[in-house]
Amino acid sequence: MSAHTQTAEKGQNTTLLCQESYVCSGTDEAIFECDECRSLQCQRCEEELHQPERLRNHERTRIRPGHVPYCDSCKGANGNIIHASMTGSRQIAAVRCQVCKINLCVECQKRTHAGGNRRKHPVTMYHAGKAQEPEEEEGMDEETRRRKMTEKVVSFLLVDETEEIQVRNEEAFIKKLDCSPDQHLKVVSIFGNTGDGKSHTLNHTFFYGREVFKTSPAQESCTVGVWAAYDPVRKVVVIDTEGLLGATVNLSQRTRLLLKVLAISDLVIYRTRADRLHNDLFKFLGDASEAYLKHFTKELKATTARCGLDVPLSTLGPGVIIFHETVYTKLLGSDHPSEVPEKLIQDRFRKLSCFPEAFSSIHYKGTRTYNPPTDFSGLRRAVEQQLENNTTRSPRQPGVIYKALKALSDRFSGEIPDDQMAHSSFFPDEYFTCSSVCLSCGCGCKKSMNHAKEGVPHESKSRCRYSHQYDNRVYTCKACYERGMEVSVVPKTSASTDSPWLGLAKYAWSGYVIECPNCGVVYRSRQYWFGNQDPVNTVVRTEIEHVWPGTDGFLKDNNNAAQRLLDGMNFMAQSVSELSLGPTKAVTSWLTDQIAPAYWRPNSQILSCNKCNTPFKDNDTKHHCRACGEGFCDGCSSKTRPVPERGWGPAPVRVCDNCYENRGIQLDVAELPSDEEGGTLIARKVGEAVQNTLGAVVTAMDIPLGLVKDAARPAYWVPDHEILHCHNCRKEFSIKLSKHHCRACGQGFCDECSHDRRAVPSRGWDHPVRVCFNCNKKPGDL
Repeated sequence: MSAHTQTAEKGQNTTLLCQESYVCSGTDEAIFECDECRSLQCQRCEEELHQPERLRNHERTRIRPGHVPYCDSCKGANGNIIHASMTGSRQIAAVRCQVCKINLCVECQKRTHAGGNRRKHPVTMYHAGKAQEPEEEEGMDEETRRRKMTEKVVSFLLVDETEEIQVRNEEAFIKKLDCSPDQHLKVVSIFGNTGDGKSHTLNHTFFYGREVFKTSPAQESCTVGVWAAYDPVRKVVVIDTEGLLGATVNLSQRTRLLLKVLAISDLVIYRTRADRLHNDLFKFLGDASEAYLKHFTKELKATTARCGLDVPLSTLGPGVIIFHETVYTKLLGSDHPSEVPEKLIQDRFRKLSCFPEAFSSIHYKGTRTYNPPTDFSGLRRAVEQQLENNTTRSPRQPGVIYKALKALSDRFSGEIPDDQMAHSSFFPDEYFTCSSVCLSCGCGCKKSMNHAKEGVPHESKSRCRYSHQYDNRVYTCKACYERGMEVSVVPKTSASTDSPWLGLAKYAWSGYVIECPNCGVVYRSRQYWFGNQDPVNTVVRTEIEHVWPGTDGFLKDNNNAAQRLLDGMNFMAQSVSELSLGPTKAVTSWLTDQIAPAYWRPNSQILSCNKCNTPFKDNDTKHHCRACGEGFCDGCSSKTRPVPERGWGPAPVRVCDNCYENRGIQLDVAELPSDEEGGTLIARKVGEAVQNTLGAVVTAMDIPLGLVKDAARPAYWVPDHEILHCHNCRKEFSIKLSKHHCRACGQGFCDECSHDRRAVPSRGWDHPVRVCFNCNKKPGDL
């Protein structure tokens, strides 16, 4: 790593080179100094070195003209001075050791490199020239001073080609601009076709020809995405954009990105290099104006309110300067000096039926290049004149600029389906409107993109048609409609005033009901023995509504009588089971001890597993080893073998691990079972056979119960066999984790995610029933 410094005749310090040589091989000019890396770094090395997460928080400062780094040896681990100093301040480095790769002041060099092998280390000397800088600046003219202010300006990627902002937050945006957070700025952006020299124009208009924005003679576009840089002379954020009509992928998203940049700009330069103005220029500006007024003015107002911005974002678009460069033809309006070029521009817009109403002003600035290079002085003066005008667009802080861009990117983002594109426009509505399509009639939603995040429902201006598949009918009370109200009603099992069991009884006798919140029960399906009319002909009106992806049908079967009956029976069975659990365990243990062989330890004395000493809980099952008679858990007594010495044979029976391993040991004659014990053993075998038979019966009863649940399931519930995991926490269902349906949305949830209780009148549940977390958060009636 070298740190060569070039010294001019007057002895002042000039360009410092990169000391990392990570990307640039030590040939690029140093832009930053990193305290943790203890080196000077160019733009490319600084970006590559600090990409890892652990290095992103390194403290880096931008190098100013005449900069000399501090001594690395003077700084301790906590930044304190190690050697004695009269002032206690950090020392300026005098040399850099190319072997040790550290900067040293004169005192540290004597202390560390005066003897031994270090004395031979090659060093590079720094030439401090800060004392001459004030005198030099006093002798500079205005042009030279401006050039010096832009020497350290670098550009950075603001938004990539997929519309992703590459700056994390406001602080990072301000740091990359290298400006004060309180500085009031304007935004200047440039548009035009690919290859027309947009980056070259910005470099010469704002940065005196320095290649702040990359240019390239290659056929491929050198600007991908949106790049930004700060002009400290004019106090503006300069934005370079990707060219139009280029061979790029994601063309729709990239075109939409241009309008986002236009929306945050105060001044737009449209660069065109052609002997005559083409129609695509007027078409682009006309379509951009229409899209800006239609989609962006409302969002900019909402951003001002939502973000609490002190400076209101102007709903009137930026000013436009058309920069026209010709070679063989005259400039616009030069044939007739009495004609103003801007008037000719407006006439051209009118002939093409394009109306740039969104832009605060449109100016024409042309230049004819007989011999290169292009003259940008006229454009520079026009830009400075427009920036001084604060009548329509006022300067604002860089944080406000970032918030506006972030809000527009969050609102208008996502993929744009190719089959919905209207290619006759530069900015069709599909770029900015919701891409959802009605499943019944196929018409699209006319709301803006991502409106669902704000709780705004889908909407379409066209009428929908009925589809039996989605049953997209909505019933409204006819009596309320005649009184000027539109009240939706649904068929359901029982009235809201009926108790659950009384409602079931009435449903069995007189059928489902239609209940209006204002008029009460207006219809019963079996109110009379015969002659019951259809509700559509008597008490309700029918409307057809759109079916959007992710929503349910409207008049699906809400008759939940069968499910109500099952819920009631399950509740009663669960209550009886829980109340009788303790006595049942006690009785079972007592009966088991009565038919157990004499050598078995009684259940009341078995408190823990005889091998692993795990305490038994109320629901744990105790297992006796058929050989030794001690009590074990299931894991310590899972082996089986015949135990003929205890009368268990020839079929294998449960034994503990120890008895399984000692299978060769035979019992003494005194330990063999007596006749009385043999009778008890027979009783025990009969008891086990009965238990196994009852277990099989219970298991067989579970299968028809599943079939009954499926038959009783309301139509909007997701079938059990399609529910593999909780719809909220994504836990997989198993024997230990039960499935529960939300009575509002019909999805499957675990008990933790659906333990809330709430009435769901739209589904026919007028009393509090199980609902999921998401449905419980919804305001109003479900």
